[in-house]
Amino acid sequence: MRLEIARLCLGLGIAGFHVPIADFILERERALLLTLRRHGIGIPMVLSRTSAQNLYFSFGILIVLIQLLRLHQLAS
Repeated sequence: MRLEIARLCLGLGIAGFHVPIADFILERERALLLTLRRHGIGIPMVLSRTSAQNLYFSFGILIVLIQLLRLHQLAS
């Protein structure tokens, strides 16, 4: 039961802080792409800022929904 509640809190945390998480990941991705381009490997940007934010928000909400279903099944 504690693990399910911890996962629920993790999902809420991801959904609540999806903007800073997405910005941090995109910043790291840009640094990696610049390093790869200096070495002659051209990789295009995959996600826009808005798409990354929506992705992390959706991921957090998906975790929350799955954990709520699991908690409901444990309570039944």
